[in-house]
Amino acid sequence: MANPPAVAELRHVSKVYGSGETEVRAVNDLSLIVQPGDYLAVMGASGSGKSTAMNILGCLDRPSSGDYWLQGQSVAELSDDDLASLRNRELGFVFQQFHLLAHLSALENVELPMIYANVPAAERRQRAIAALERVGLGQRLQNKPNQLSGGQQQRVAIARAIINRPALLLADEPTGALDSETTAEVLNIFDELHSEGITLMLVTHEADVAQRAQRILRFRDGSIETEG
Repeated sequence: MANPPAVAELRHVSKVYGSGETEVRAVNDLSLIVQPGDYLAVMGASGSGKSTAMNILGCLDRPSSGDYWLQGQSVAELSDDDLASLRNRELGFVFQQFHLLAHLSALENVELPMIYANVPAAERRQRAIAALERVGLGQRLQNKPNQLSGGQQQRVAIARAIINRPALLLADEPTGALDSETTAEVLNIFDELHSEGITLMLVTHEADVAQRAQRILRFRDGSIETEG
């Protein structure tokens, strides 16, 4: 039986801003394979290229050169609309600042990606309730973000990120705005999601957070300096 394709593969990818004396090579000839079931942590100083690489993996930015394959599909020639559809279908995002819509309830925030995926209303509600129960917020369905703690808001964001059953969950400093106790709660959820088969990649400055992953990629000058 043939092996399944890599979830994501970057082949000699570079991202360049400016030109001549003002040229900045944010990502430099980066090659990376993310296999199904991986749990990767990405570390590096500010300006090392880790966030740019994450944006490319998340189809939020296009590389200047090189190839990116997501679930066996080359994304280079996709239109912006097709790229947005692929992003909604195959990727989940968790950010440091949650990015919840203030006027929507927790339930409505989690339902939102399914609206773009044309999931019927009854199924949207059922799946959103299950996702919020999955992260321990079954009693907070109708609360708006300003009625939730920071940790609860991040759990809503995680429920929203996994609602379309993404091939890859990308988390950019997901515990950066949380205290140590809430950080542990969020990381436990990530551990559980990984044990259930979700492929995870997170950017972090915190060594104890990175240690939860299977592999740690350390970026420097737009490339992976070490991996372990």
